[in-house]
Amino acid sequence: MIRRDDFPALHREIDGQVISYLDNAATTLKPQSVIQAITEYYETNGANIHRGKHRLSEEASDAYEASRVTIARHIGAAANELVLLRNTSEALNLVASGLGLDPDAYIVGCMDAHHSQLLPWRRAGRLDLTRVDAHGRLDRDHFRALLRGRPKVVALTYCSNVTGVVHPVEELIAEVRSACDATIVVDAAQYLPHQRVNVRELDVDFLAFSMHKMLGPTGVGCLYGRSGPLAALRPLAVGGGMVDWVDLDGSVDRRIPFKFETGTPAIASVIGSAAAIRYLEAADGPARHQHDRELRAALVGGALARPGLSLIGPPEESDRIALVTLRLDQNLPTGEVARMLSDSYGLMVRSGHLCAQPLVTELAGGESLRVSAYSYNEVAEIERFYQALDELLAWIGPVAAGAR
Repeated sequence: MIRRDDFPALHREIDGQVISYLDNAATTLKPQSVIQAITEYYETNGANIHRGKHRLSEEASDAYEASRVTIARHIGAAANELVLLRNTSEALNLVASGLGLDPDAYIVGCMDAHHSQLLPWRRAGRLDLTRVDAHGRLDRDHFRALLRGRPKVVALTYCSNVTGVVHPVEELIAEVRSACDATIVVDAAQYLPHQRVNVRELDVDFLAFSMHKMLGPTGVGCLYGRSGPLAALRPLAVGGGMVDWVDLDGSVDRRIPFKFETGTPAIASVIGSAAAIRYLEAADGPARHQHDRELRAALVGGALARPGLSLIGPPEESDRIALVTLRLDQNLPTGEVARMLSDSYGLMVRSGHLCAQPLVTELAGGESLRVSAYSYNEVAEIERFYQALDELLAWIGPVAAGAR
């Protein structure tokens, strides 16, 4: 089980009040084992990797590549199928630019895509988005209709960072495979922190995720690519570290995955990412998943019980993660509400368009308030959030009405 005591940041106080961190869809906090792994690298080594034959460089290189193996095994991939980059955005940009699509190539995406799974494909070709219903679930009939256009790429979102909806990606991939010969690219950044994925069973060509959303450090994005399609990609950047040979006439790229990894990487963060994977795997089990169900129930139930809130997403607790996005009645400024929740109550939540502006605009009509829990959170924290929000809305509502 994931224990609160393992996370030093959760002991922090604001004006004498211990914080409640409920912005986990943006990034998760880091357990002590991850912090220690990063610190140990800097304290005992600190050398660059793949650059020299001295002892420190070889030790650092071994630790780095062992970390790649740990992360790859977590998703059922081979080590040479895992590219280590900066974030999910860079991973998806690598695929979108590296496929060498014609400017008029037809691409099918999803209306609830994060900007990172929307903008690269809009730049790469002619993008059509699958509609969603009023609760943010994909319109399967519309998806099938778009597939009849025989797209070159289908870009799927495993889990929405706005509605929390977990889409039936296995079924969607099967439909793509039966309808056309498209490259399938999955954004799993929101899903993988909560459930494991086996890329072999998923039958996906590319899958991207970020370690900072699953207890790891910032600065590490991961791209799985099936070896054939991955080898065919054109590197996004060129420079030191990704070549075997350079002379005055040209250069020879290294084999995958190294030909995509230019320059000095985030060595300490990759080592810390492996520690995060080990922590997650040790904590995996029925108790954790039951606790996550309790968090989902508290989030959804609290939203539905309040007439002053509108839940952006399905009212059901199933097929979703522990995340709710709320529209505040009376067009109250969500940014100010988030600031007051932080400064007066120690509650850390997110406000705005959540890097998914087309979806938030369609479903919420403007900026919203997002509350996202993780396994180190407690149901009592969610209850305290709703109590604090009740107090704020009872005070802000009349003030805002008077200002108008």
